[in-house]
Amino acid sequence: MKDLILAIETSCDETAAAVLKGREVLSNIISSQKFHNTYGGIVPELASRAHIKTIDIIVNRAIREAATSPEQIGLVAATAGPGLIGSLLVGFNFAKAFAISEGINFIAIDHIESHIFSPFIGSENIDFPFISLVVSGGHTILFLVMHYDNYKILGNTLDDAAGEAFDKVAKMLGLGYPGGPEIDRLSEKGNENFHEFPQADIKNNPYGFSFSGIKTSVLYYLRKNYPDGKNLPLNDICASFRKSVIMSLVNKTLNAADNLGIKTIAVSGGVSANSLLRKELYRLESRGYKVFLPETRYSTDNAAMIGYNAYLKSKFCDVDYNYQISSYPYANFSYAT
Repeated sequence: MKDLILAIETSCDETAAAVLKGREVLSNIISSQKFHNTYGGIVPELASRAHIKTIDIIVNRAIREAATSPEQIGLVAATAGPGLIGSLLVGFNFAKAFAISEGINFIAIDHIESHIFSPFIGSENIDFPFISLVVSGGHTILFLVMHYDNYKILGNTLDDAAGEAFDKVAKMLGLGYPGGPEIDRLSEKGNENFHEFPQADIKNNPYGFSFSGIKTSVLYYLRKNYPDGKNLPLNDICASFRKSVIMSLVNKTLNAADNLGIKTIAVSGGVSANSLLRKELYRLESRGYKVFLPETRYSTDNAAMIGYNAYLKSKFCDVDYNYQISSYPYANFSYAT
């Protein structure tokens, strides 16, 4: 019986493939393109070329580590957006060709929607409604999620995403790319009250985010106090910056939950791996909230979340098994980047 799901994710700079048996992840392989570190950010053309070189290897490895074969796969899922179009097309077309060659169903999957449900990977049923914060290098979006295919945006970022702000401030401080993990590591030995960086309060938009102001504030602070770039209290600056960004995320998410009377909060995306964010969110449990975060291996882009989303859709939703990239259910959904 063909009861396995092959999932492929190539929306940005990770070439990823996973095999699932229902909600159970049998394998989850990720190849990250570390060479982008040299450029301080993702180079789209180089990313798509790297996907072409590695996708066959990664898919075969995922199938092998799941101890299965292509003949046992009954459904293929691939990310259709949002993301870098060149990168998306590599994974999408590979998945589509695989499905056609095996004569099996194919489903196009939304990347952001998969992040929404990534904290629940492995769960059979999800309790609705819940507040979802998707926070990464490309997105910072607050959702009200009513069902597997019913949700709306409460607020998003008006400029930089939170992860993008981490990357840009890390560059100012002479740190590497991506900046989030390094700032988080240095912050653990710093004083978060060393300096108060601002949090944006957007008029008539209580759930909206903005991180360009704090980025500029860090720049001016460094120019004024450390014009030569020497003797930086690096740990303290990182900790103070981290606190401002993280508390902005936590406070707006909590406000949405309180205002809407919802006691379940799920946070996902690459920034959900931040240690302070996780600590502050789990503190809410003492106040009666249910808090869900993905395992750290599912925080950044991965194919397991794509496969799990495909499983949920096939089980709980009306699915359009269509091979066109423009036909996936939320192709026209508006996301802030």
